[in-house]
Formats: sequence, structure tokens, C-alpha cells
Amino acid sequence: MYREREASVQAKIISSSSMATTTTTALLHSQISLITANPSPPRNALSSHALQCPHHRSSQLQQSLHKRIVTRTNFSIQPRFGRRRAEFSIVCNAGRKIDESGEVGGGGLSREAMVLWAMEGVYVLWLFILPFAPGDPVWAISSETTKSLVGLSLNFFFILPLLNYGQLTVQKLLVVGINALEAPVLHPMSEGLFNFVIAWTVLFAPLLFTDCKRNRYKGSLDVLWGLMMFLTNTFLIPYMAIRLNEMDSESSPTEKSKLGVVMTNGASAVGLIGGSVCLLSILWALFGRMDGDYGTVAERWQFLLNYISSERLAYAFIWDIVLYSIFQPWLIGDNLQNVQPSMIGIVSNLRFVPVVGLVAYLYCLTPDQEL
Repeated sequence: MYREREASVQAKIISSSSMATTTTTALLHSQISLITANPSPPRNALSSHALQCPHHRSSQLQQSLHKRIVTRTNFSIQPRFGRRRAEFSIVCNAGRKIDESGEVGGGGLSREAMVLWAMEGVYVLWLFILPFAPGDPVWAISSETTKSLVGLSLNFFFILPLLNYGQLTVQKLLVVGINALEAPVLHPMSEGLFNFVIAWTVLFAPLLFTDCKRNRYKGSLDVLWGLMMFLTNTFLIPYMAIRLNEMDSESSPTEKSKLGVVMTNGASAVGLIGGSVCLLSILWALFGRMDGDYGTVAERWQFLLNYISSERLAYAFIWDIVLYSIFQPWLIGDNLQNVQPSMIGIVSNLRFVPVVGLVAYLYCLTPDQEL
């Protein structure tokens, strides 16, 4: 009897152990399936799994947590991870809206705009005020520099030098040039450099008047371009920064001025004139005034290097050429929709070539369309 009772007890113990083992195995399987079905979210990502409560949280609690994560400005709740650092990144991403152009919502400046405004400060300080650049600053400009600037202005687009170039013998007939106003005689390299930059500035006019973001600039484009003819990038750099501002939803497109209409409708003529003067400037710098004692091409090149390293005006023109070479493809790239569809590829490739790309843009503007 005693042995039968002992065997019955052992059987019950074995049965209980088997049930416990089965229950433990089932629990392990359920935990594994729960983990597989609800994997932990990435450390720095806010996904739908971060708001799920796998341990039988109610839907009301889930909504409460979601609301807290979105609305709190300092910290939020993200389980099982380093909280403060992870939650701070969540708040930053939700609190600031950044579009494709890099502009920050809420009226902030984009990185490009901040760089441009900093560039404007450096441009003005270095070229006009500080005495460290070659030549004299504005507050200590010499009379020789002033005289040279006046002479270059009188020789604008080589009109006077070509009108009263001198006496020409054509088919043994003496042709006397027009000498109502004598053109100042300057080194052809300085004349070529001056007129090259000014002609390039003229080419920018139709591009500015057809810029798709011109309405973000609240001033007059006529005045802006007129000032550019005298101080070039001093006024173009701020325009490039302002056009990156967010568009005011309440503002309406402004009508073009008379100058804007002329420049837009006559864009091909502007391109022809400006491009021709740029080409003439290069030829004049290398071969102009051959009857004077200005030396060979190599000697003229050496003069140009000395001119840039000793004269603030020439040094500033080099800055202008570099900045124009940056702004030209930038502006054209933003306005390729204004180009004839069949010419977009050509203009897109040529826009990186100084002057040439801008002339191509002006020739290929879409006709009979409000730009």
C-alpha cells in the first residue's frame, strides 16, 4: 500500500513538472512573437512603433503620449533609450519646417542667404573701407584714380575712341574722324577690363527682369540695375540674398516697369550688344591702340597683373568677374522655364560659361509669354 501511494505521488510530481515546462515554453514563444511583431524603433527616429504600448496600454493613453511628444517644447517621452538627447532631436525636427531650398520656416534666413549677407559685408569692407587691399580705399582715393575713373567712363563701350579714332585712308580718300569730344587716351588693358565688366552688367538686366523670384525684392529693379552699372556687386549680392526669402502669400505679382518691358522684349538685342562689347573689350585689351607704345600681348598681360596689384578699381573688377561667374549660372538655372523648350538643354550647359551662357539665355527666351 505504501509503495502504491509513493508511486502515485511521483506521478503527480512528474505531471506537474511537465505542465510547468509546457507553460514556460508557451510563455517564451509568446514573448518572442511579441518582440518580433513589435520591434524596437530606431534610436533617433519617431515612428508609429514609438507610440505603441505593447503591455496592454489603452488607446486613450497612446493618444495622450502622442499629444505630449508633439506639443512639448523641451522634452518628451521615448522609452528604453537615453531620453533627453533623443527627445531634443524630436522636438527640433517637429518645431522647424525646412523646405527643399533649405529655407527655414517662420521667417528665418536660409544658409545661402546668411552666406550672401556675410559676403556683402566682406565685399564692402574689403574693397571700399579697409586699407589692406591693393590701391586706395574710398576715403583716401587719389586724384590719379579719380582721373582714370572719369576717363574710363567717357570711353564707355568704346564709343568715343571709335568715333574719333583718327584719320583713316580708305581707297585713297582721307576720312577724318569725329572729334567733337576727344576720347581720353588710356592703356587699352584698363579700358578693356572696365568695358568688359560694364557690358556684362548690362547683360544681367533682362535676366533680373525675368527672374521668377523678383517679386520677393520689394524695391525697384530699375534702380537696382542702375546702381549696378556704377557699383556692380555692391547691389547684386543683396538682391541674391533677398530673393531667397519666403514668398509673402498676400503679395501679388507686380507689373514690369517700362524699362523692364523694353529689356525683356529686346532681350536678344541686349544680348547681341552686350556680347559684342565683351568680345570687343578682349580684342581691344590685346590689340587696341597698336599705334601707341603699349607693347606686345605679353607686355600688356604683365601690365594687367601690375594694374590689378596696385589699383583698387582693377582689383575690384576681378572680384566682380568672379562673383558674376557664380551668380550667372545660379540665376539662369532658377529660370530655365523661361527658355524655349527645345533650347533648355543647350542653355543649361552653357550657363556655366561666363558671358556666353547669359547671351544664350537672352537669345532663347520664350517669346510672347509673360515672364
